[in-house]
Amino acid sequence: MKIDGTEFGSITIDGETYPHDVLIRLSGEIKKRRKKLSKRHYGTSHIMSLEEAEFIYEKGCHLLIVGTGQNDSLRLSPEAAEFFAGTGCTVLTEPTPRAIAVFNQAKENRIGLFHVTC
Repeated sequence: MKIDGTEFGSITIDGETYPHDVLIRLSGEIKKRRKKLSKRHYGTSHIMSLEEAEFIYEKGCHLLIVGTGQNDSLRLSPEAAEFFAGTGCTVLTEPTPRAIAVFNQAKENRIGLFHVTC
């Protein structure tokens, strides 16, 4: 699997363009981000809730790469950060264009969450 690139509002993976935030599972399965899990707690999807963190995490994941948006807007809530720390999963947050490069180069068992707007 290779993430080809991103533009404001979309991400292209293996030649297919997705016009929404995506979650890439350990298996390589691509799912639409369930940002409502965070929005109902904070009124915005720019803060990741504990509920969304629990949905994202999979046992065996060593690295979570979070694309924080084109303008670096997405943040983990303190509860989400604490949850990931407790699993032993390292979380790397970068603006989405840089996070894509990290994801493509990473060799660990990794999950990717990519915010494609702001």
